[in-house]
Amino acid sequence: MATSIDTRFRVTGMDCAACATKVEAATRRVVGVETVSVSVTAGTMTVRHAGADLAQIARKVTEVGYGASPIPTHKPDLHDHAHVHDHAHVHEDDQEDGPWYATRKARLTLLCGLAVAVAFVASWMVPAWSGWIFTAAMLVGLVPIARRAVAGALNGAPFTIETLMTVAALGAVVIGASEEAAVVVILFLVGELLEGIATGRARASIRNLATLVPRTALLETDGATCEVPAESLAVGSLILVRPGDRIAADGVIASGDSAIDEAPVTGESVPKRKGQGDAVFAGTINHDGTLRFRVTAVAADNTISRIIRLVEEAQESKAPTERFIERFARWYTPGVMVVAALVAILPPLLMGGAWSEWIYKGLAVLLIGCPCALVISTPAAIAAALSAGARRGLLLKGGAVLERLGKVDMVALDKTGTLTEGKPKVTDIIALGRTEAEVLRLAAALEAGSSHPLATAILARAAARNIPVIAARDGGAIGGKGVTGMVGKSALFLGSPSAAAERTKLPADLATRIAAFNDDGKSVSVLLVDDEVAGAIAMRDEPRPDAKAGLDALRALGAEVVMLTGDNARTATAIAAQLGIEPRAGLLPADKQRIVNELKASGRVVAKVGDGINDAPALAAADIGIAMGGGTDVALETADAAVLHGRVLDIANMIGLSRATMANIVQNITISLGLKAFFLVTTVIGVTGLWPAILADTGATVLVTANAMRLLGWRGIRN
Repeated sequence: MATSIDTRFRVTGMDCAACATKVEAATRRVVGVETVSVSVTAGTMTVRHAGADLAQIARKVTEVGYGASPIPTHKPDLHDHAHVHDHAHVHEDDQEDGPWYATRKARLTLLCGLAVAVAFVASWMVPAWSGWIFTAAMLVGLVPIARRAVAGALNGAPFTIETLMTVAALGAVVIGASEEAAVVVILFLVGELLEGIATGRARASIRNLATLVPRTALLETDGATCEVPAESLAVGSLILVRPGDRIAADGVIASGDSAIDEAPVTGESVPKRKGQGDAVFAGTINHDGTLRFRVTAVAADNTISRIIRLVEEAQESKAPTERFIERFARWYTPGVMVVAALVAILPPLLMGGAWSEWIYKGLAVLLIGCPCALVISTPAAIAAALSAGARRGLLLKGGAVLERLGKVDMVALDKTGTLTEGKPKVTDIIALGRTEAEVLRLAAALEAGSSHPLATAILARAAARNIPVIAARDGGAIGGKGVTGMVGKSALFLGSPSAAAERTKLPADLATRIAAFNDDGKSVSVLLVDDEVAGAIAMRDEPRPDAKAGLDALRALGAEVVMLTGDNARTATAIAAQLGIEPRAGLLPADKQRIVNELKASGRVVAKVGDGINDAPALAAADIGIAMGGGTDVALETADAAVLHGRVLDIANMIGLSRATMANIVQNITISLGLKAFFLVTTVIGVTGLWPAILADTGATVLVTANAMRLLGWRGIRN
């Protein structure tokens, strides 16, 4: 038996949910195809198949009026960064990379509009021929619509809007309402064009991210620089970035110091100061200093590509509400045709009504019943929300995740790397008989060249205070105790308080302060100079700057919070006290998973947030697993979503985005069904006719799409 594989296609020409339905139905008819997922907004389709003919799939899509071409398919997880620049494929039905007025749909609308305008003039001049004149004008627009209806019917989608439109227009001609039929067709084409423009805006909102990355970069080799294409940069390349330039790749600063404007990627309005060792993202802007950085990801793997890839794949994943509405629409559309037929036939047969009057009303009901606005109400909102979230660094694995997030009422967070930054910082310096700067200089001399987290913290503090560091001579490490070396004629030792106490007696007041530091969850290193106590340095992995604000925002949304950590109880309690959160410490991965399951069993909807491999079991067990930015691949694979930029506040933003999206969907469904119900009643009682019917359908679709597009402007809470 052949193994099932996923192949992704770029599909052009789609502008509404009905388009996706036709593409999906046609693709399913190819032998070997198992499942099909289509995103109108992303313009993509993923086909799971067992050795299906890809060329035949593309032909099937072309038969129903769209273009399709395979694109590389990668494993759809959050840390997968497939190349996403293959957006240039253009099908004759829709030049999606060009202006809206250059599309075939726009040309057809204009041609049909001119034909109808000419028909009005000609019918005024030759009234006797007005019926034939308007019929001819109508056919200019209806023939392409009817062709699409036939193609859809032959490829598994008989109940499309094109089918309803064709039946209604031809029926109107039969009963002598050819003038209205012509106007209805032009209104339908205008509505389709407006849908296409709105959908194009949503598609462009995420693809425009790709334009943030400059096309060229200054590659530095042996002290000389040359301009090269950004796509050619290899991992490890040294890149020069001048003030005012956009950064061409993800990397780590090798030298220099500057303010980096990360607003294009993270949404943060205030530039962030960065220096040696700090990460930079492709597409961000270097403000005031010259930087050199080492590339850490090729073009296909950078932050921008990662976001685009994720959103395109996520938009193909349907939410439960969307799946329900699609199932409903499959029965709804044939049901509307039956109701329209009954409206047209029963009153004349049973009550002696005029056939022309009731057939006219039946045709209007047919147009009113078009499910376009209803079907697009959910995917349009979800696509816009996924795009808006991605621009803020909130990556979600599809509509189902986005929908479920809004129900979260318990958030369990890891400590290290989630609530805290995952790297210790110097919090206190005690100097005995020397200045704090001297203690820091000597400690840094011993740690120069070390990559140990505590050494990195000491060196970072020395750099921040502009203290020159000269590496100690004859340096060495004493396993589990500390480091030694010579500076000038002095022998230095930096190590744990217990190891220092083995060499000399610690002053009582220092021992007391060390104990207090330990109670606060801080690690302490004692500095000895020629076996005399010179000072001590306390360090701790401090909470992220926005941790307190993020937890407060979660509580404001009605979600309780708890810390689950493998760290010791003393450190966990100290950090938890700062943040006002309940700590549960000393936990193994299985313990975290057990606690998450217990919370779920008590009726809570649980989100688990973590960044390490030890969080993976709990992430998988939670209703929603959220990986914190910079986490391990295992955490990213297991999670349903990721906070790309490591802000605790963004967890609350995810929940807020979900709730805003669900509210938008309810509004869209209300608009769609409300307008249909109103015009259905007014049509049956004879107040409105074909023109208002098609306006109701087109208007509802445009209103729903426009309402969904409001989510593109979502900004979330900012600290």
